[in-house]
Amino acid sequence: MRALIQRVKQAQVHVDGSLIGSCDAGLLVLICAMAGDTDDLPAKLAAKISKLRIFKDDSGRMNRSVIDIGGSILIVSQFTLAADTSSGNRPGFGAAAAPEDADRLYRAFVAEMRRLGLEVATGQFGADMAVSLTNDGPVTIWLDTDA
Repeated sequence: MRALIQRVKQAQVHVDGSLIGSCDAGLLVLICAMAGDTDDLPAKLAAKISKLRIFKDDSGRMNRSVIDIGGSILIVSQFTLAADTSSGNRPGFGAAAAPEDADRLYRAFVAEMRRLGLEVATGQFGADMAVSLTNDGPVTIWLDTDA
């Protein structure tokens, strides 16, 4: 699985002009299931993200996790994280998981983040979404379970 994590002051996602998910200070997690991903990966990735120390402590150092600050999370599925641009200018997405597998792994990831006690909002899998955010820092981190 692949994730792009952004530390945010706020984020929201709209579908067809309607707000369907938002978070305050915390994380926007764009998530992509890759072909061949297994059912154990959502829990591993959720554990890593929930403990990632990218929030400032009292000394101004990145030393706190989203759990430590009581932050919230907006999780949005984004198959385009699987883009392959190695040949030509049009990205290919063959490395992304099939939609049925991707949806199952996405839902498992969301469920695991909630099981960890985090306040989680989501986008809508497979929908054309408009995502807006106020990046904090900016702090943007790329995670890949294959790395």
